[in-house]
Amino acid sequence: MTQEELLVQIYKKDSNAFTLLYDMYSKSLYGIIFNLVKDKEESEDILQEVFVKIWKNLDSYNDSKGRFFTWILNIARNASIDRLRSKSHNNSKKNLSADNFVHILDHNTSVTNKIDAIGIKEFINKLKPKCIRLIDLLFFKGYTQQEASDELEIPLGTVKTQNRNCINELRTILQVQ
Repeated sequence: MTQEELLVQIYKKDSNAFTLLYDMYSKSLYGIIFNLVKDKEESEDILQEVFVKIWKNLDSYNDSKGRFFTWILNIARNASIDRLRSKSHNNSKKNLSADNFVHILDHNTSVTNKIDAIGIKEFINKLKPKCIRLIDLLFFKGYTQQEASDELEIPLGTVKTQNRNCINELRTILQVQ
């Protein structure tokens, strides 16, 4: 079944098609979520929330605005960032012992491999160093544009322009492939 056929079935609220969609994308989305959140259980919770949002908001997907994978990737990224910024997340991370973070070191390599397995890193590494740094901050570390501006010590307008230019450069690289 092609992605287009699958989406038609999902629009009809076919739960079997949705299960196929989950099987197709859950590992990639989990890798992105875990890379931002750095917590296995929380990443699994967010992944579940993401698929509920996909199910409920599928009507808002517009293929003329971008690829389906990009749309669901943005849902996962935004859900992860929302969780990181939430008060409950911040409160739950206060005063934890170092033992709670040992598993992150063990899983860090596998997460990097999962992200690399979907091929993103290969294309990003073809960009200019300033683009690599900016995309790392904005998309993989979940920084806002203002936070990236502060981190890179450049004006916010410059961050916005460079981000747009870097994404366009990445699009060009992807179209050549």
